Amino acid sequence: MGKIAFVFPGQGAQAVGMGKDVYDAVPASRAAYDRADEVLGFRLTDLVFAGPEDQLKLTYHTQPALLATSIAYLEAFRAAHPDVKPDYAAGHSLGEYSALVAAGALSFEDAVKLVRARGEYMDGAVPAGLGAMAAVLGAEREALEQLCREASAQAGAVELANVNCPGQIVVSGSREGVQYVVDNGKSAGAKRVIPLEVSGPFHSSMMKPAADKLAAKLAETELRAPSVPVVANVTARAETNPDAIRELLVRQVSAPVLWEDSVRWMIGQGVDTFVEIGSGTVLAGLIKKTDKSVRVFSLNSLAAIKNFSLQGGE
Repeated sequence: MGKIAFVFPGQGAQAVGMGKDVYDAVPASRAAYDRADEVLGFRLTDLVFAGPEDQLKLTYHTQPALLATSIAYLEAFRAAHPDVKPDYAAGHSLGEYSALVAAGALSFEDAVKLVRARGEYMDGAVPAGLGAMAAVLGAEREALEQLCREASAQAGAVELANVNCPGQIVVSGSREGVQYVVDNGKSAGAKRVIPLEVSGPFHSSMMKPAADKLAAKLAETELRAPSVPVVANVTARAETNPDAIRELLVRQVSAPVLWEDSVRWMIGQGVDTFVEIGSGTVLAGLIKKTDKSVRVFSLNSLAAIKNFSLQGGE
């Protein structure tokens, strides 16, 4: 059998009620949520389990909520399958913090503080209405990059933000620049361009003020060498040096998430089994679209964790 990667979802995977099953059934999972509440000084858990959804979708709530949920499911998985260990860990955007916690590079409490601050900094970096994002379906990366350069010159700054899988790339930047891509996407081979309902132009250079503030916060945070290599969004390569990880987390705020590249790199290192841990099935879908030959498990419920077997998979 090949190697195993644990992967953790980012924003967009949140759902009211996520994690309630492991909270009720697994003491270590309940403890994760309780620790998050203690660190934040309010009942995040109530918001996660009962909503309202519009509050959960606010990025400074979404980020700690998804982190706590991923770690709660990880604790349930470890309790049920203590012998299954990853060879690599990775996460999509915010999910990189869950991966670092899973690998022991970052304490859970510090991660909760960081992602809460990250959400606040990202929320405040660009005045409402000035930034935007859009999903581009069907375009080749090089052609889309050329369109973004054209848009930036003629309308306003826009850049690749998430390279998710073949045929799915998200662009981010100024409202005018993103609209130019929406209007002219077909010239880059896009089948569809879908404006996204987001609160800011994430993973674009417009997030640089948030990155600068996060750098100060990260400078005060202890990072240790991870127990397994964590694949960074910015480079799509594994990193184990704490100082390098700290720098990459700063850059990640305003740099593109190279998810497809990360998946391909892990496969190149011998990974043939991906275990998605947390809410939803977003990453499982992206991974299968990148390479149909690999096995993917989505551990997004207590039932899925109980039924997990390395002999199965999709």
